Amino acid sequence: MASEQQRQDEISLKELIEKGKEWFSYLLTQWKIIVLAGFIGAVLGLTYSFMKKPIYTATLTFALEDEKPGGGLGGALGLASSFGFDLGGSGGSIFSGSNLTQLFKSRKMVEQTLLMPVVVNNKTISLAEMYIQNSKWREGWEKDARFKSIQFLPNPSRNYFTRVHDSIFGVIYKNLSGSLTVGQKDKKIDILSIDVSSTNELFSKYFCEALARQVGQFYVATKTKKARANMAILQKQTDSIRGELNGAITGVAVANDNTFNLNPALNVRRAPSARRQVDVQANTAILTELVKQTELAKVTLRKETPLIQVIDRPILPLPKERFGKAKGIVMGGFLVGFLVAFSLIMRRVFKEII
Repeated sequence: MASEQQRQDEISLKELIEKGKEWFSYLLTQWKIIVLAGFIGAVLGLTYSFMKKPIYTATLTFALEDEKPGGGLGGALGLASSFGFDLGGSGGSIFSGSNLTQLFKSRKMVEQTLLMPVVVNNKTISLAEMYIQNSKWREGWEKDARFKSIQFLPNPSRNYFTRVHDSIFGVIYKNLSGSLTVGQKDKKIDILSIDVSSTNELFSKYFCEALARQVGQFYVATKTKKARANMAILQKQTDSIRGELNGAITGVAVANDNTFNLNPALNVRRAPSARRQVDVQANTAILTELVKQTELAKVTLRKETPLIQVIDRPILPLPKERFGKAKGIVMGGFLVGFLVAFSLIMRRVFKEII
């Protein structure tokens, strides 16, 4: 039984080899068609290499230092919180690690970056307008009334945008998402890099730098928002108490003037002066505490403010990647030749079946 199975396997393998030889011989008889197809494919590949625009990649690297309050400052913050003052010292790291990476790729950051102004040919335009001009979309928009008058001005109000603007932004964002890479080159090194690729060298450079600047401003503003709000409240309270103290001091002086050379037996006339004196003492104590807390809030704000240090910026000329002529010839010739050879084999198989 085993020998019969082995004999069937040998026959199947032998048939397969014979069939392969038969197909190879058939392809040899069709060598002119295959060679012609390979030549046409090589010409098409060479043409594609001339038509394919090179890809320019801009790279920016930066380090992020997010210092956390601790030690003596942490104790002082705890003491301040016991008096009911929240100085923002317990802010979380919502943009740490992968969250910061996703922030760079968010649509909001990309859109705000696209609306930043750049100077191209001595004319100030937005990065979105620069992208549209590079893609030559306006040539097709001339025939469509909805898009013909669409403009992307630098730093406009959000109310300026229409549904058409948002749809165009959606297409640009989708295209840029595939050419935008953010992350660490080495997991052991806390240095992040931004890579932006496009067919326009200046756009890659401008967009990469503008995106890093936009995300940096948003990151710092968000991280310090709570500390800034608390410092503003303390400063307002300090100014208010200082005004009250100045008024109380003036009131004491007025009351003293009114009781000058007063008969010692008339003590009731001295009551306003005594009340004002109490106000001065109370406001002085409150102002002293508020000044301490305000100064502590300023220290906390400086401590909470992260340091974003750019290490390397994209420098012209940018590295470019182009579809080589030799690569186009080899790939085009092989691909078209293989497809034609496969088509010839399949046509013969169908004829045998029919």
